[in-house]
Amino acid sequence: MVREGIPFVLVPVLIAAGFGLIGWWPLSVVFATVAIFMLYFFRDPARIVPEGAGLIVSAADGRVTRIEKDHNGFVVSVFLSPLDVHINRSPIAGRIREINYTSGKKVPATRDSASLVNERNTLIIDGEGLTVHCTQIAGILARRIVCWPKAGDNLQRGQKFGLIKFSSRTDLLIPDTCEVLVAIGDRVIGGETVIAKVKEAKHQ
Repeated sequence: MVREGIPFVLVPVLIAAGFGLIGWWPLSVVFATVAIFMLYFFRDPARIVPEGAGLIVSAADGRVTRIEKDHNGFVVSVFLSPLDVHINRSPIAGRIREINYTSGKKVPATRDSASLVNERNTLIIDGEGLTVHCTQIAGILARRIVCWPKAGDNLQRGQKFGLIKFSSRTDLLIPDTCEVLVAIGDRVIGGETVIAKVKEAKHQ
């Protein structure tokens, strides 16, 4: 379990124990159930990160809800439900050039507009011959965006760098020199699913 989840598990456990001591079993069961859900929500499963040149992996678990192309490149957006693992992972190996936090609204993360108006945190990562923008976006239930590294730090492909508490979405902006390998509706796994590949690397 990721360490940020410890208070969310301990508090309902203590409340459940307190209600149990005074014999209020229905309430004790309710809070014990909450503790079990929090333990599940903040789980930190091991991942097998794919190797190979020019690969870009998903930064989050969830469902691909948007793929768009503009003058900046491709945007691939992944929605995370409360049942998904909410740890974010670096899509490439590289150095964090900038981290830009923007305060904002909390419209439902299922809406594409959340990428533009919600609270969000963008890591600009340079490495492997390309630059990727990875944005953590809070949703209507999210209460905090967590980002552990700072600008100038190096990340490995698939390395954990933060999480978003409760439902949210994660956007990747990748150059148009890449080939997108997922489609809208696909389920992806953070740190494991290859969502794009540098075109020059696909025959290597």
